[in-house]
Amino acid sequence: MAGIKTSSGDYIDSSWELKVHVEDMGEDADPVTLRVTGDTHIGGVMLQVVEKMGLSKDWSDHALWWQQKRQWLLKTSWTLDKFGVLADARILFTPQHKPVILSLPSQRSLRLRVCFSSTAFSACAGVCRLLGLRRPEELSFLKAPEEPEKKKKKGKDPVTQEIFDLTSLNPPQGSGVQVQPGGVPAHFTVSPEAQESYRALSICQTGLTTEDIQRRYKPSSVTDKTLIHGRWLDSSRSLMQQGVQEGDRLWLQFKYYTFYDLDPKFDVVRINLLYEQARWAVLLEETECTEEEMMVFAALQYHVNKLSVTSDPMEMPRDPALQDLEEALSHLEVKLEANTPSEALEGIQVEPELQEYLRVFRPRKMTLKGYKQNWVMLKDTNMSCYKSKEEARGEPLILLSLRGCEVIPDVNVSSQKFCIRLLVPSPEGMNEVYLRCEDEQQYAHWVAGCRLAAKGRTMGDASYSSEVQNVLSFLSLQKSSPQTSSSAAPDTVSMHTLVSPRYQKRLKPKQLTPRILEAYQNIAQLSLVDAKLRLIQAWQSLPDFGVSYFLVRFKGSRRDEILGIASNRLIRIDLSVGDVVKTWLYSDMKQWNVNWDIRQVAIEFTENINVAFTCVSAPCKVVHEYIGGYIFMSTRGRDGGVGGLNEELFHKLTGGHEAL
Repeated sequence: MAGIKTSSGDYIDSSWELKVHVEDMGEDADPVTLRVTGDTHIGGVMLQVVEKMGLSKDWSDHALWWQQKRQWLLKTSWTLDKFGVLADARILFTPQHKPVILSLPSQRSLRLRVCFSSTAFSACAGVCRLLGLRRPEELSFLKAPEEPEKKKKKGKDPVTQEIFDLTSLNPPQGSGVQVQPGGVPAHFTVSPEAQESYRALSICQTGLTTEDIQRRYKPSSVTDKTLIHGRWLDSSRSLMQQGVQEGDRLWLQFKYYTFYDLDPKFDVVRINLLYEQARWAVLLEETECTEEEMMVFAALQYHVNKLSVTSDPMEMPRDPALQDLEEALSHLEVKLEANTPSEALEGIQVEPELQEYLRVFRPRKMTLKGYKQNWVMLKDTNMSCYKSKEEARGEPLILLSLRGCEVIPDVNVSSQKFCIRLLVPSPEGMNEVYLRCEDEQQYAHWVAGCRLAAKGRTMGDASYSSEVQNVLSFLSLQKSSPQTSSSAAPDTVSMHTLVSPRYQKRLKPKQLTPRILEAYQNIAQLSLVDAKLRLIQAWQSLPDFGVSYFLVRFKGSRRDEILGIASNRLIRIDLSVGDVVKTWLYSDMKQWNVNWDIRQVAIEFTENINVAFTCVSAPCKVVHEYIGGYIFMSTRGRDGGVGGLNEELFHKLTGGHEAL
């Protein structure tokens, strides 16, 4: 009813009735009827609702939700007219924070309160602060997949039977995570229940069975790997806007595969969740690996499982500050003694390079595979090949810029095969080159140099030596040890739970156990955190690591193809044969846009290269977020980029300002 009428039928004001439903009163309760005008501000509406109910309660977390428009009315100073609210609007007075069930990569389930009114990006950051996770921009929420009707009728949690209740846990206000000297967040020490929850977050789940692995969804093709991305929540919209309801299940996973600033002192939970996501990616064959690599992953899991049984993350370790200080002073002393002024000047003037004989093969159509020995030079980000060392001053047989290339290891330690496969993008297509090294040391230096060159960095970069050591340590895990004894494995451990279903079928327990224990001898002395970090590093070394796949249709093409999105590049993949067709670097990207009407993503690169495609397996907003998200992650680098959480910049890069 608009306004109040006199007996003559004239309106004496412009007021009208607004019905507000209060969620706390139940679905069947009558709405609260208010008399308002278009000039009534939102804060005034909420005040009238509370006064009319007359209930003594803390209403500070409540806000108004416009159901037809799927919109929060959060700006309390705005009037109803400014929002466009009319008398037929269905308004709900509801809490902004509501409990949900959160599934973690560790297969643990938590019940906690999440903000339904802020963006999913902010809500995820709030959850990470509660769990003591730094770098929340790397994670995001997924909608849980729908369970088959048979499982729903059983009434059991399809992921885990135990749910840890954190709804009463409140971290202190502020942007940082307050931690105890041992790295434990302060709010997890307030009660035995909170401490038990922290143990569950910090220690991996050890009692897995082969049935646990087999009943999990395993992608059988690259097309299956594209299906998960349709379930990512839009980071720039609230949970309520995306249909999430109180008590729903969400998944919290690492979405962007750039794990910045991992610190064992402060990232106990973060490292454990990363470890779990890595091992499940290998067990479910989401990230493919060779049989030798699988034995390494199995050995690391075996070691972590053993240490997790006796580990207590609540125990405060000795303060390592003095030890760190002594080590730092010792390293500084060695550097000061070793580096004379002339040596330092020489180090500045000479750019490191690799040059030696390698066996090189460049595949061409209708030719048999054969390697030829060439003199190969890697300087800056360029690789050149010559027939011999004496001809190195002339014109090279092969000259490639490795910037943006894909470096794919092809290694078998037992058969002494140390190959590097390089896929180098060019305007004409992909240049494919194979390098074969003689031994581990040579292989490690060349792999490290090629990986840095692919990122646009040289061997003079400070990370070169650590990259070499990472490669060597990964190779050492694949070596056999003659001291292995098959009796070293306890009878209670099922080795089949440490490998993917493919190797469960291929290898019998009598074959599998000795091989895992051979690899185990090389890592038996690692601490729990070091073993988890070693598995994460091994995961990062796999060729398929960090590539998210989407089914797309490129403009001008008549069939669907695969688009791979990695941390520094886009990859066009032929769906029928799985070959890489083209690679584009983010650093060569001039701009990208989305046509929301036809759901098409258009990208402009340097050299007048234009790419456009429509998304088939997921909304184009997800692709938009991945590209902008990885560009945002690159701003956290060493050169003074924006560190920390910058939600405004993130939304600008991921298209949060666009209308869907």
